[in-house]
Amino acid sequence: MRKIVRKIGVNNLFLLTVCILYIILAAVHWETARAGFIAFVRLLAVIAPVLGIVFALLFVSNLVIDSKTVVRYLGRQAGKGGWLVVIVAGIISAGPIYLWYPLLSDLKQKGMREALIAVFLYNRAVKIPLLPMMILYFGVKTVVILTIYMVIFSVLNGYIVERISTGRRKK
Repeated sequence: MRKIVRKIGVNNLFLLTVCILYIILAAVHWETARAGFIAFVRLLAVIAPVLGIVFALLFVSNLVIDSKTVVRYLGRQAGKGGWLVVIVAGIISAGPIYLWYPLLSDLKQKGMREALIAVFLYNRAVKIPLLPMMILYFGVKTVVILTIYMVIFSVLNGYIVERISTGRRKK
């Protein structure tokens, strides 16, 4: 079984399994399979434009940003400027988080630190459009303190993630 999984690949095996299950479902209960397919097409229509933007960003980043630039600003030698860049980028980023994974994976392959990836993902919890509503419910002081704590703990979280991941690589 492991040889088959290695030869086909886990991603392709998953896709093949889902397709087979849909075929079996269509044979057993056509209306349910049809409803599932229609829901999939509708979801794809909603996600496709955002995916297009992400892949366009990937394409542009591959053309414009080389590995040396990523390593210089977001790699092991990244100073406070690299941390600041990912904090701000995490706060202003929008859209579903899973659409950022391909771009972050590409940047990681080019040399971005895992700590900075964790900081980016953590700071996505700070949502600028929601700040006025939070201020209305909780007050300015609470929102400012909460935001500052979130940024501070994002950096702490980044250090912890990097320590754990480098510890696993050493084993």
